[in-house]
Amino acid sequence: MDHQSAVLVGVDGSHTGEVAMQWAAREARRLGWRLHVVTSYSLPSFPVASLDGGYAALDDAPIRAAAQAVLDDAVARLSGDGLEVTSSLETGDAAGILVELSRNAGLAVIGTRGRGGFADRLLGTVSSALPAHAHCPTVVVPVREGRDVLVPIRKIAVGVDGSDSAALALERAIEEAALWGAELTAVAAAPMVVGSGMMAVLPATLDRDAVLAEVLSGLGIAVDKVVGDRDIEVKRSAIEGTGADVLTELSWNIDLLVVGTRGRGGFAGLLLGSTSQTLLHHALCPILVVPARLQDEDLPPIVRKRP
Repeated sequence: MDHQSAVLVGVDGSHTGEVAMQWAAREARRLGWRLHVVTSYSLPSFPVASLDGGYAALDDAPIRAAAQAVLDDAVARLSGDGLEVTSSLETGDAAGILVELSRNAGLAVIGTRGRGGFADRLLGTVSSALPAHAHCPTVVVPVREGRDVLVPIRKIAVGVDGSDSAALALERAIEEAALWGAELTAVAAAPMVVGSGMMAVLPATLDRDAVLAEVLSGLGIAVDKVVGDRDIEVKRSAIEGTGADVLTELSWNIDLLVVGTRGRGGFAGLLLGSTSQTLLHHALCPILVVPARLQDEDLPPIVRKRP
């Protein structure tokens, strides 16, 4: 895959994997990019006493055949609509494979639940591995009962906390908004408590309106710096609450949420800590995570090619 010209998606035969693939295919068509579909499998090894501490590996033919069938079925579902599709069957850890393949992709897409494959691995012990270590922006697509994540993207929100990472996320959000002709809102969280958990307290002298006004002012400065003299409308909103709570609540009423991976303890910073679980498990819309490492790479903007 040529860098910045393909959308990478991991599938595992589950309904969630199917939804993620359809989301990725739709984005690839919109961008005019190729879609690369990947499935992985791995084999456990068992100690064998008779081999003096050696290990016996299972015959991988049946497992490989099953994985190939999943991949072939996924590709077949995409045929006939003019989309360029490539695929690969990989051996090894799903999360590690996806991170490595992201080196040659412009966007990676993954679901939030699956059959012990990509999705389950990414929401398990390595839940932050892909957002934190991917070499391209990553979309996490949730599957929630009663919520259609394949609707046209009309409303986009981006978390902004004044950091360079958030500025990078805002830049990508602007591009996505232009791509879809969507309404874009930049959001800043305004925590009103001191401490955390059971020790969190609300200062008696706190002036909520003053805090929100100050946060909104800072948000405006951050947005104006990124937008510059471009003729782009970006709405601004300061909302009381923590980063995870604000973003999760927002996900009920928007079609795409954009965040960075490092920041000032706000939106971006939460993706590298335990709070990421709250967001990834409970958000109702797809989340586009823009890795901070892209600040060090000279990447062109996404191609705006409308059908």
